[in-house]
Amino acid sequence: MFRLVSLNLNGIRSAATKGLIPWAEGLSADCMGVQELKAQAADIAGKFESIAGMQGHFHHAEKKGYSGVGLYSKHEPSDVLVGLGEHDASGEFDAEGRWVELRFDKPGRKLSIISSYFPSGSSSEERQEAKFRWLAIVEPHLARLAAERDYILVGDINIAHQAQDLKNWKGNQKNSGFLPEERDWMSKLLHLENNARLVDVYRHLHPDTTDESYTWWSNRGQARAKNVGWRIDYQLATPKLALLARQTSVYKEQWFSDHAPLIVDYDLAI
Repeated sequence: MFRLVSLNLNGIRSAATKGLIPWAEGLSADCMGVQELKAQAADIAGKFESIAGMQGHFHHAEKKGYSGVGLYSKHEPSDVLVGLGEHDASGEFDAEGRWVELRFDKPGRKLSIISSYFPSGSSSEERQEAKFRWLAIVEPHLARLAAERDYILVGDINIAHQAQDLKNWKGNQKNSGFLPEERDWMSKLLHLENNARLVDVYRHLHPDTTDESYTWWSNRGQARAKNVGWRIDYQLATPKLALLARQTSVYKEQWFSDHAPLIVDYDLAI
């Protein structure tokens, strides 16, 4: 069994003070994708290069204390890709540290695990426009990848896809994260034709769940206590890998950030 975890840390140093490391040591994960490191390479060195026997690979933002993603693995990758490279021609998003991909290729098999942090558009119209630019770039890239290899993308997508994915869906239809354009983008991503189609693994295994599926809660208005949450953290897999998913859960017994870890077990050998 291959256990894959995704967690937005909202700062790896902050999450560590809340028990992240001992929790991970008891989790028996094979890979753990993390988002919002909010740390530079110097902050990671000597402290967080590896966690629970998993070696870390990182894409840091140029701006200190901002964004950044990591992917920890017990398995040695055949290749590590940091950033979108030529697919982000302007370098706008590679400067923000939003993509790290580990490849585990063998004869007759091409497999990637990806940790990604999609932009949030909630702070301003400018950031929402940046989010739309990211979606326009990453959609064809995901389609190209799916045509070439099997992969699982884990991360904070910052989009609640359907009404069942957030508590107050009626009141959020004009807010970033639940805009019609964002939801349409997600629908298209999950219904692309041929081998490019991706599967929302949690929703595949739990098609009808609502409240228990949330992965993020605002720090305002006692949202967590009242469970006024959003499901914006995903594991998106190519169809062949999605069929290998056996069980999934959102871990809420401890809190390391304003997000909860999403855990999926796959019948998969790396």
